[in-house]
Parts: sequence; C-alpha cells; structure tokens
Amino acid sequence: MKKNSIYKILILASLPFLLVSCFAAKNYESPEVVNEANYRTENLSEDTLTIATVSWKELFTDATLQSYIEVGLKNNMDIRVALQQIRIAEAYVKQGKAGYFPSLNGKAQYTHQEFSSGSQFGSQFSSLNQYELSAGLSWEADIWGKIRSNERAFQASYLQSAAAHQAVKSRLIANIASVYYQLIALDEQIRVTKKTIETRSKGLETTKALKEAGNVTEVGVKQTEAQLYNAQGILIDLKNEARLLENTMSILLGSAPRDIARGSLENQEITTPLNTGVPAQLLRNRPDVMAAEYNLMNAFELTNAARADFYPSLTLSASGGLQNLEFDKLFNANSLFATIIAGLTQPIFNKRQIRTQYEVSQAQQQQAYLDFRLAVITASKEVSDALYSYEAASEKIDIKKKEYEAYSLATNYSEELLDNGLANYLEVLNAQENALNSSLNLITAKNNQLQSVVDLYEALGGGWR
Repeated sequence: MKKNSIYKILILASLPFLLVSCFAAKNYESPEVVNEANYRTENLSEDTLTIATVSWKELFTDATLQSYIEVGLKNNMDIRVALQQIRIAEAYVKQGKAGYFPSLNGKAQYTHQEFSSGSQFGSQFSSLNQYELSAGLSWEADIWGKIRSNERAFQASYLQSAAAHQAVKSRLIANIASVYYQLIALDEQIRVTKKTIETRSKGLETTKALKEAGNVTEVGVKQTEAQLYNAQGILIDLKNEARLLENTMSILLGSAPRDIARGSLENQEITTPLNTGVPAQLLRNRPDVMAAEYNLMNAFELTNAARADFYPSLTLSASGGLQNLEFDKLFNANSLFATIIAGLTQPIFNKRQIRTQYEVSQAQQQQAYLDFRLAVITASKEVSDALYSYEAASEKIDIKKKEYEAYSLATNYSEELLDNGLANYLEVLNAQENALNSSLNLITAKNNQLQSVVDLYEALGGGWR
C-alpha cells in the first residue's frame, strides 16, 4: 500500500512537467528602443571615448569643489534615502531566493472541549482534553516558472534601486558643481559691480565739480547720481542671490545654511577633452536609463508570474508529530501521527481576480516600456542640449570679450572728449552703463560655459562611478 501511494504521488507530480515546455516563462530581451538614442550635432563622434567614464575628481580640478562633492556624497539626504531603498530591495531579493524552499511550521496546542449530554459524544464524555506537538511542511513545485519569475522580478527591482542610487549620485555631483560655479560667477560680478560703484562715486564728485565750473548742467549730475544708484541696486540683487545659493549648497551638503568658501572664476579650468562617445553607450552610462530598463525587466517578470496563475499548481505537504488525550502519555510511541498530501490545484472561477491581475500586469509592462523609451530619447535630448549650449557659450565668450573691449575703449574716449569739451556727458554715461552690462554679460557667458560642461557630464552619465 505504501509503495502504491508513493507511485501515485510520483505520477501526479510528473504530469505537469510534461506540459511545462508549452507554458514555460518567457525570457526577457532588451527592446530595440535603445537604437533610438541620437545626438543632434554636426560633429557626431564615432569614437567610444566619453567623459562619462572620467572620474569627477579629474574633471573638476578645483580642490574646494572636490571637497564639497566628497562631503555631499557622504551627507546628502537624497543619497542616504537611496541607500535605504537599496537595502529594502536587497531584502526582497533574499525573499525571492527563498521561494524555492519549503515552508515549515511548528505547533504546540492544548484543546479542551465540553460536550452537551445530547451531543454525539455527550453520552460518553462530559469533557475532553487533547495535547499536541506537531510540525507541518509544505512545498510548491515551480513547474510554470512562477517562483523563478518572481525571483527575477526582485533582482530587477534591486538593480533598479542600485541604478537609482547611482543616478542620485550623478545628479548630486552635477548640482554641487553647478551651484559652485554660479557662486564664483556671482562673486566676480559682485567684484565688478563694487568697482563700478567706486568709479561712479568718484564720477559723481567730478560731475558736481564740472557743474560748478559751468561745463555740465544739473541734469548731468542727476543722471550720474541715478547711474550710481542703479549699480548699488544691482549689487544688492547679486549679494542676495549669492546668499540664497549658499543656502542651496548647504542643503546639498546635508547641513544647515552656512557660509560657503570658494575659489575664483579665473582659476576654473576644464582640461579634460569633452568626448561624448556614441549614443548607444547611454544605456551603459546613464543610471536613470539603466533604472528604466530594470523597471521594464521587473514588469516583464511580474507578467510572467501573473500568466502562471492560470495554470494548475502542484503542492506537496506533510505534517506529523505527537497527539494524545493525556499529557503524561504525549511522548509515547502511540502518540505519533503523520500525514502526506500531494495535489494539483486548478483555478476555475475566482471572481476574475487572476484575469484582472494578468491584464493589469500587461498594462504595467507597457507603461514600463514607454518609460524606458522616454528615458532613452530624453537622455539623447539632454546630451544634444548640453553640446549645443557649450558651443554657443564658447562662441558667445569670444563675442562678449570683443564687446567689452569696445565699450571700455568707448568709455575712455568719451571721458577724454568730455575733458576737452568735445562730448556730451550723456555719451559718457551711456558708455559707462554699456561697459558695466557688457562686463556682467561676459561673466555670465563664462558661467554658462562651465554649466554646459556640468550638464554634458551628467547627460552622458558621468559621476556615479
């Protein structure tokens, strides 16, 4: 009898494996959307060298900036939150690996029953005590790949969390560098504005003296005075913007608002060649693109698992232990009992829950695919934007230098002509105003060039390695 029972269990267990080849879980394949990556530039590189693989310490040579990036990577709140997310995903990966093992439960139970005299056992027992120590084991065969699909889904989720952490690092490094360059550009603009205020204060005294001598009118004095006030107003705005940026930098560094020490704009050099590599490298270098594909993998495997729910599940369960009506005889050999059950469970009607879950998982997989596609083309757009911005900023610096030189000469010439009574003081004021604006714009162009380098570095996926 025992052999017959074992044979029946083996036959029942082997039957689903005969069909598994027809319903096995599908394997994930990376979609062709990766080929949609493209850089909109006239000088598309065919070389795989890219600054994405360059360390941020090599790209950003300012020692003060390097120290801030190190502090930010250690203390930034977003980085620390991302690390906790990785730990959560890692715990689920361990759970997925444990899915292949059986579950084991232990039970210690005491039962007391009181019977009525009119019940089935009431004429024989008024009450009954039962003691039990037992263990139960259950195991489900992964014949349709459901457990394997869930495990792969957890692994993809973990890799997505790791890639998201890398994306946070890349974004944080770019943000710190961006704010730092804005601060040193503001420092330079503040220096130029202060010098302009000093010059205009002296100019106001000169204008008053010329008025006393009858060379200019009160209109000239007031225009010079208004120009001085304008420069003072610009200085207030610049200082306020610098203070706000210092607060922003403090948050990026994971600290309360404080003063931020920094270098100077003239000492900033980017000596690393700005190689972009080929568009297809975005998938390996951009952590947000990688995270989007891992999310697609996760959705794909969950769809596999949802599909497996349509098919019968094979479960094996066993229980055994000690059971007796008297506690002092519980550990007697006569108290031993055991049960083995093997069965196939096929869902037939369950209020459409399985069908709904499968349709939802299919829709979520399509959403993940669209998110992945959007991540790829958005990355291409960001690289294209950064490349064009760098080229435009570089060209603009040359033009703004020439403009500033022209306005500076115009200011000097107009002042000489005024001293010799050959020019109107209004011409001098216009030249001075244009020279200040041109100087500030030149600093802005230099900052824009540095910002575009930071943007290109982030867009290509640099910083997280």
